[in-house]
Amino acid sequence: MTSTQGKATFENEVVTEAKVRYLSLPGLSGEFALITIDNGHDHTRPSTFGPGGLASLDAALDEIAAHSPAPAAIGVTGKPFIFAVGADLSGVPSVTDASAAREIAETGHRVFRRLKDSSVPTFAFVNGVALGGGLELALHCHYRTISGGAAVAFPEAFLGLVPGWGGTQLLPNLIGIDAAVTVIVENALAQNKMTPAPKAAKLGIADALFEPADFLERSLEWAVSVLGGSVTVDRPEVDRAAWDEAITRARGVVAARTRNASPGAVRSVDLLELAKAGVEGEAFTAGTAAEDDALTELLMSDPLRASLYSFDLVNKRAKRPAGAPDKSLARKVTKVGVVGAGLMASQLAMLFVRQLKVPVVLTDIDQARVDKGVAYVHGELDKLALRGRLNQDKLNQLKALVTGSLSKDVFADADLVIEAVFEEMSVKQQVFREVEAIVSPECVLATNTSALSVTEMASKLEHPERVVGLHFFNPVAVLPLLEVVRAEQTDDASLATAFAVGKSLKKSCVLVADAPAFVVNRLLTRFLGEVTAAVEQGTPVEVAERALDPLGLPMTPFELLSLVGPAVALHVAERMHEAFPDRFAVGEGLRKVVELGKASVFSEPGVVDPELVDAFAGDSPLTEQQVHDRAVEALAQEIRLMLDEGVVQAAQDIDLCMILGAGWPFWLGGITAYLDRTGVSERVTGSRFLPKGVASLPA
Repeated sequence: MTSTQGKATFENEVVTEAKVRYLSLPGLSGEFALITIDNGHDHTRPSTFGPGGLASLDAALDEIAAHSPAPAAIGVTGKPFIFAVGADLSGVPSVTDASAAREIAETGHRVFRRLKDSSVPTFAFVNGVALGGGLELALHCHYRTISGGAAVAFPEAFLGLVPGWGGTQLLPNLIGIDAAVTVIVENALAQNKMTPAPKAAKLGIADALFEPADFLERSLEWAVSVLGGSVTVDRPEVDRAAWDEAITRARGVVAARTRNASPGAVRSVDLLELAKAGVEGEAFTAGTAAEDDALTELLMSDPLRASLYSFDLVNKRAKRPAGAPDKSLARKVTKVGVVGAGLMASQLAMLFVRQLKVPVVLTDIDQARVDKGVAYVHGELDKLALRGRLNQDKLNQLKALVTGSLSKDVFADADLVIEAVFEEMSVKQQVFREVEAIVSPECVLATNTSALSVTEMASKLEHPERVVGLHFFNPVAVLPLLEVVRAEQTDDASLATAFAVGKSLKKSCVLVADAPAFVVNRLLTRFLGEVTAAVEQGTPVEVAERALDPLGLPMTPFELLSLVGPAVALHVAERMHEAFPDRFAVGEGLRKVVELGKASVFSEPGVVDPELVDAFAGDSPLTEQQVHDRAVEALAQEIRLMLDEGVVQAAQDIDLCMILGAGWPFWLGGITAYLDRTGVSERVTGSRFLPKGVASLPA
């Protein structure tokens, strides 16, 4: 970040220009000053606010203030499909001192407040996506309309920040504190859930909702009606008696989802609590000053830099997978076969038909299973139709594309066949032999195995080069990661086809070598193994559960075990023990959980199942710190070994996998950034995983 005559600038900022037009509107006495904010790119490069963008908006407001005669009102809208998506995060890495960080915070407040304090009415016409600072800009206006195709959100807590340009003060005083907690905290920590326009209007974030086709024309007509008095905007009184209860709820959400390890989420709740004083006069000044303090401190913190590193991984590296073959080698996929019709296979069939819109056929060993699999897909499509995501014609079309059969002969014209059968090597080898005898020489054979060797699976085939691993994560429709596994003989065309299919499925693909359990399952198994071993030594379960709180993971270790399923966890643990017996043990406690058919170690929340107490009755308990240290040191050791083995191209791919496949927080930096900044990397492996200044403050 540089400074010119006291004004901060971002290097290489794509400046969002604020351009003013003066409109003469029927029924309006005086001109309407309309500001359009536009960075000169199409919707794939949304408009953001860096120092240059804020300066342009400031200059536009200066121009309007000097215009004669004075306009009757001011409006702000965005370029097609985009209102604005907030601060220019790409420039943050160049912010090297607290004074520069504070200048960004204060400038945003000063410029946006001009709309709030304007002596003439101000309007925001939210014509598209409005996130973070873009939504804060709209909230500063006196009135707001929103396009039916738009969506709004405050992603800051998800990124380890706070809404720092007035959002924590304005929103709760507009729609009420409980709804504001949902939008600013709860939605942000639910993988940045967005609020669609109809709901935003219902909540009161916008005063009027119009269809996209003639949105601006309708918004201007509505504004004239408001100015003329024929339309009155009534806003309900904010219930301040509900404030404390809502703040308590917010703190509970932050504790449950981040273990209070996210500084941005914790500070967001503090600022929402402060907003109880209102947004008039000195109360608003005090609230925005507190936002300045929070934004300054967070911008100059390692967790925020780790979050921006994560953001970059997800938005850039994930779109250009490292090590992937040239996409021109990919073959076209016009039909997909799925071997198996159980839950995982059915989820895969649903994903393929929904995204590829090609025939998908499932097979299984009996008609009842086949019928159940097809019925599952049809049922999921019906649910989409009920939610308005599919019209009747599209519903009928997609349903017709999904069929089932007892014979694998239906795969004869398939371009891709994926197996999702029982995790037993001999079974999978037999399936592939049967399929290879039927399909064309160009058909790609894929496996969804979570731990078995893809190379061994392909070893009995005439053409092992066509076999690739496509490891999806459960639930398939939700988790965005796809580990694309290259076996020893996988050729570039098959691999390129796998990547092309993954992209069409809207998954983020990471190339991984055919190593035991690949990336996510290998690290989670090592991690869980250390925790369960500590419990078997006699460490109370509640102590082991709390030990990992500093990481702020979305689930505690034993919540994760319940989600994965003890039987699946045991299977992967056994596979890893076979591969690396010195590092991966198979605990008797986990075996007993599976033998007894338990879905969890708890009989009720926080209470260990009485039938499992004996399995966790060691006499060498560890402290929280000891459990924490063992777990993170094991992760550091395993990551270094994986990098040395070439399981992935770089440490960044491991972080990308943990973020997208295990839901690990952005502000953690996946995992390697955390291990670096806590000194664990160097203590265990002798060096950092990432250079200083990457996912941390500048060196």
